[in-house]
Amino acid sequence: MTALASRNPMNDQVTTATHAVSIRGISKTYKNGFQALKAVDLDIRRGEIFALLGPNGAGKTTLISIICGIVQPSSGTVMADGHDVLRDYRATRSRIGLVPQELSTDAFETVWAAVRFSRGLFGRPRNDQHIEKVLRALSLWEKKDAKIMTLSGGMKRRVLIAKALAHEPSILFLDEPTAGVDVELRHDMWQMVRGLRDTGVTVILTTHYIDEAEEMADRVGVITRGELILVEEKDVLMRKLGKKQLSISLQSPLQALPEGLDGYALELADNGATLTYTFDAQSEDTGIAALLRKLGERGVDFKDLHTLESSLEDIFVNLMRSTP
Repeated sequence: MTALASRNPMNDQVTTATHAVSIRGISKTYKNGFQALKAVDLDIRRGEIFALLGPNGAGKTTLISIICGIVQPSSGTVMADGHDVLRDYRATRSRIGLVPQELSTDAFETVWAAVRFSRGLFGRPRNDQHIEKVLRALSLWEKKDAKIMTLSGGMKRRVLIAKALAHEPSILFLDEPTAGVDVELRHDMWQMVRGLRDTGVTVILTTHYIDEAEEMADRVGVITRGELILVEEKDVLMRKLGKKQLSISLQSPLQALPEGLDGYALELADNGATLTYTFDAQSEDTGIAALLRKLGERGVDFKDLHTLESSLEDIFVNLMRSTP
């Protein structure tokens, strides 16, 4: 029997109003003793794009499977669109669209038949206009009469997304949605996901492509070894944990760093032809002007300046390295 935590009904009303998904104390231990999730708490807001990042085996797919009702948690509760995923499974599942990692499709069906059938599975009335809209948005309209077995891998991935959208869900899970697809399709999907967000659909995605999360996400969560170690607004995260680097191309190479600059994080590169200065991205007073003045006082002339800023991938890699 799954343990269910008691809840305050007033808190449920607040959660229903502001959060598409509310997770409390979710843990999952499999029969072999492996603990995939450890007391995860997470609220996902209505109408946002939330990116869940983590290495392989971190617990991303297990967490999504629990929210979708595919896997039962060992403990904890999940509310999706105001419904408990265990006690009100049918209502919850009808509000969720899931695009899994695996390319499991109805090989002998046509694209049109598979997507329309998927809508019917959730008890939704026939709506060919909506199915057409979805297929056109995913550039599948010209393939609507093709057998799925004849499609490329990228096209099959589009079919999975079309099936997930067929019943007009309010919450959409994308589990590695662009794995193995070409760059053009990735950008098409990004555009489609933004359009869904603009209509009020809540989108939760897991991805190995950090630039995908950086491009689309409103907020980012990082999970590792079954624990959610960070949840933050993407822009705030990049300001807090990001670094900037000033690259100074010198007129003449230096053999060593000038004296009296110990307070600056400076390094020589390119055989002394480039001086790099690393500082916090969120710092308002970076001291760049003072540094350049001190370099000038020491007879160090430069010919070019170039600034680089940490990407979300840089931040993610540093987080993984710093997590014990």
